[in-house]
Amino acid sequence: MTAAVGLFLRLGLPEPWVASAHPDCLPKGGIVVYGAAGAVGAYAVQLARRAGIHPIIAVAGRGIPFVQGLLDSSKGDVVVDYRKGNEAVVEGLRGAVPAGKQLEFAFDAVSEAAKSSAENICKVLAPNGHITTVLPMKDDPSIPASVDMSLTLVGTVFNQDKDFGYAWFRLFEQGLKDGWLKAHPYEVMPGGLNGIQQALSNLKEGKASATKYVFRIAETERLSK
Repeated sequence: MTAAVGLFLRLGLPEPWVASAHPDCLPKGGIVVYGAAGAVGAYAVQLARRAGIHPIIAVAGRGIPFVQGLLDSSKGDVVVDYRKGNEAVVEGLRGAVPAGKQLEFAFDAVSEAAKSSAENICKVLAPNGHITTVLPMKDDPSIPASVDMSLTLVGTVFNQDKDFGYAWFRLFEQGLKDGWLKAHPYEVMPGGLNGIQQALSNLKEGKASATKYVFRIAETERLSK
C-alpha cells in the first residue's frame, strides 16, 4: 500500500484504469524507483508497470536479478547498479531517460542522505520534478528548492485517504489472483523467535537482499514444550 500511496497520491501519477483510457497522461520520461529490491521499491515497480509507466529506471544492488524479473526491457526498463558508485548511478539514470524527454518523477524508497539517493536523483531530475520519499528529507541541502518533495506515509489510508485504501486493497487481491502482483521473496528462519538474532545479524552484515524473513512462533523452543 505504501507504494500505491507514493505513486498515485503523492506523485500524482495516473492509476492503471486512468492510464489505459488516457495513455497521453503517462509521463514521457518514465520514473526512477530507487531501492527497487526492497519491498516498497519492488511493489512500486510492479504498480508502475501495471499503470503502463515506462521506462522504469530501477536502482538496486545485490537484488538486481530479482528486480530484472519485474521489469519489461522491451519498453526501456533498466536496472542501475548502485554498487558502482554515485557517478555511475547518475550516468546510468541519465542514460536511461528517453532521448529528448525529461525525468519528472522519482520514488525514493531508500531516503537516506548517507546513501545519496535523493542527491543522485536530483542530478538527473527536471528542475521542477517530483520526488516522494519514505523518510523525511526536506532539510537535505542536495535537493534543489524547485523540486517538489513529498513524504509517503501509509497511515493516511486509515484517515483522509480511506477511499483510496479501500479501492487499492481490493485491487491487490485481484492482482495476486491474476499474477501481475507478486509477493516479495521470503526465507523462513529456523527456531522460531530464536532466529531473530541471526536475521538481525544478516541484515546488519548486508547478507539479506530482496528477501523477507519469516519466523514461525510455534517453532520457538520454549513455546513448543
